[in-house]
Amino acid sequence: MSDPTRVAAGLKAAIHNPNVSEEAKERAVDRLENMGSSTETGGIETNRQLGGYKATLSNPNTSEQAKAHAREVLGAAGYSDVRGEGVTEEEHNTRVLAGYKAALHNPRVSAEAKQHAEEFLRANGAL
Repeated sequence: MSDPTRVAAGLKAAIHNPNVSEEAKERAVDRLENMGSSTETGGIETNRQLGGYKATLSNPNTSEQAKAHAREVLGAAGYSDVRGEGVTEEEHNTRVLAGYKAALHNPRVSAEAKQHAEEFLRANGAL
């Protein structure tokens, strides 16, 4: 089975290659969109996508098929959904809350994300 990250990289390269026809470039764009990937290159877009896949793993409303796909994509990117050795559920939850608290004070976090963080913290009695 092909590595989705590498397939996406090849399609992105085709889009920017002057020797590729416009028709082939359009097919590459369509295929990237169908893969849930972006035609943009760069770490910010990739980090957001990976963050979405990470969220999929903890969403109780997500199907097992979607979670399996998320694990596959994250695994290809070098991530694992396995908690570190010796990390308890309580410690994990503390770290999650700390991440949301940090987001509230980070100037690079959008207003929408800060609002979500505040709602999450209130819902979990951390604010």
